[in-house]
Formats: sequence, structure tokens, C-alpha cells
Amino acid sequence: MLVVAGGIVAWRDHQLSERRAQSMRYSSALSLVREGKDADAAKVFGVIAQEGGGYGTLAAFEAAELLAKSGDRKEAAAAYDRIAESGGLDPVFRQLATLLSVMRGLSDADQHSVIDRLAPLTAPGNPWRSTALELTAAARLQAGDKSGALEVYKTLADDLAAPQGTRARAAEIAAALAS
Repeated sequence: MLVVAGGIVAWRDHQLSERRAQSMRYSSALSLVREGKDADAAKVFGVIAQEGGGYGTLAAFEAAELLAKSGDRKEAAAAYDRIAESGGLDPVFRQLATLLSVMRGLSDADQHSVIDRLAPLTAPGNPWRSTALELTAAARLQAGDKSGALEVYKTLADDLAAPQGTRARAAEIAAALAS
């Protein structure tokens, strides 16, 4: 029994040591970003993302955002899609990755597929509902569906759960589309 307890303690110590090391690498990558060394930071984030865990998830998001920052929207959207498809990741983070993928690829994507991808996120109670509705309305506009976009903007403008700024923006756009 004592050997088992000792093994458990040793394993926990090892895991803690690994998380500390990952934390330090993540912190150093953030420092590289602050110094403008995005390519070097992206390499470190990529390694951390491969390791998994909480810092791995954060690093995957950071690496995708660095791709977007570099102007490679297509590759950034693909990186966010990989995060969204991660099976072991909390659904809230997968949904966030979907939103960010749509944001990065909205202008180049088939608008009907964008609307379909966002549909599950527009359900009442979803933490990303407001953003998903706003992106859905934008996709409808880009697809030439002015009346569909107007309907979504009106829904968003009337949604008391949505942030005030989002509701105000939706109301302004709805008024412009209705005129």
C-alpha cells in the first residue's frame, strides 16, 4: 500500500513539474509576441499546442491568431477549425474556435455553409449566441438575402440577453436595411 501511495505522489509531482514547465514556455512565447517576434512565438505555441492540456489549448488559439495577424486568414481559419474539431476540448472552446474560424474566413467562404455552421450557436442560452447571430446576419447579407439579414438583426436588437452595444448596432443596421 505504501508503494502505491508513493507512486501516486511521485506521479502528481511529475505532472505538476510538467505543467510548470509548460507554463514557463507559454509565458516565454507571450514575451516573444510582445517583442514582435511572432514567427518564433508561433513555433513555441505550436509545440505547446501539441502537448495538450490547458496551456496546449491556449497555445493553439494563440498560434491561430498569429496566423491571422500575419494576414493568412485561410490558414488561421483552418487552425481554428482544427481546434473546433478537438474531441476532448470543452464545447464552449470548440464553439469559440468555430466563431473565430468563421470570422477569419467569412469573406472567402460559401455563405450558406457559414450560416449552417453558425446555426447551433444561435440557440437561446448559448454563450456565443449574440456573436453567432451577428455573423449569421452578415453572411445572409453577403449571400444577397437582405430580408433574412433584416430578420436576424431585428431578433438580435430585441434580445435582452445580448450585450447593449451589440443590440444597438443590430438595431441601427436593421433600420438601415428596412429603409
